[in-house]
Amino acid sequence: MQSEYLEAGQVVGTHGIQGELRLLPWCDSADFLCRFKTFYRKDGTGLKVLSARAHKTLLLVRLEGIETVEMADAMRGQVLYFARKDANLPKGAYFRQDLIGLSAVDAETGKSYGILTDILETGANDVYEVTDEKGEKHLMPAVKEMVESVHVEEGILKIRPIGGIFDED
Repeated sequence: MQSEYLEAGQVVGTHGIQGELRLLPWCDSADFLCRFKTFYRKDGTGLKVLSARAHKTLLLVRLEGIETVEMADAMRGQVLYFARKDANLPKGAYFRQDLIGLSAVDAETGKSYGILTDILETGANDVYEVTDEKGEKHLMPAVKEMVESVHVEEGILKIRPIGGIFDED
């Protein structure tokens, strides 16, 4: 089941004296987070975004009601969220939270290889970590030649692994 809110990132500090927050994004980029008009606290309380801009690897964001550096500093360490419905991902793009936990199955035979337990960023392409029923971890590149299809609602990741990834070949 998909959650209504997804983690945007963590407040790691303040910027300036007018309550601007430094948010460390937990997504591909700070630019992605600039589109949101509201962030949410863990309890679901909405915080209207007054301004947001990417700065190096961080997001600098001003939120309604946070007007001083002291108010901003009190938010240090908090995780902010965005509403899934506001994200509008392009076709074929998925949130990491939705992929983790999918069952990796052979696209041709239906054989289960295990559960997708992590996604590693390597620069060229992501690498999926699949943990089998024995607890052994297997790494496979997340490229179109190996990932045939993703079915989040069904909990299935259909793959075409090459020899050696899941066997002793």
